[in-house]
Amino acid sequence: MVTGTTTVGFEEKLWLAADKLRSNMDAAEYKHVVLGLIFLKYVSDSFTEKYKALKAEGYGYEEDRDEYTADNIFWVPADARWENIKAHATSTDIGEVIDNAMDAIEKDNTALN
Repeated sequence: MVTGTTTVGFEEKLWLAADKLRSNMDAAEYKHVVLGLIFLKYVSDSFTEKYKALKAEGYGYEEDRDEYTADNIFWVPADARWENIKAHATSTDIGEVIDNAMDAIEKDNTALN
């Protein structure tokens, strides 16, 4: 028995979700999909956190791209934000929504070019 470890309880659910997402996709290809989704979620969460802070300030700068880039936060266009992606999660065009979101983020952030 291994000591000093904790079982959180969600590992099995994460593994099952990953298997469901992977389906019959090769693991070498699957890692690119998962890493892309992690990137998309991360930049969207960072953007949202800054957006909320700017909104709370009340000056109306929450849609000013420079406010984000000044803090090294990627600008995330409205159609590429996680809430929009989540709204399409069960639709048949979710792959296209994700591809379009990634393209929009890359287009609007020269550091990714």
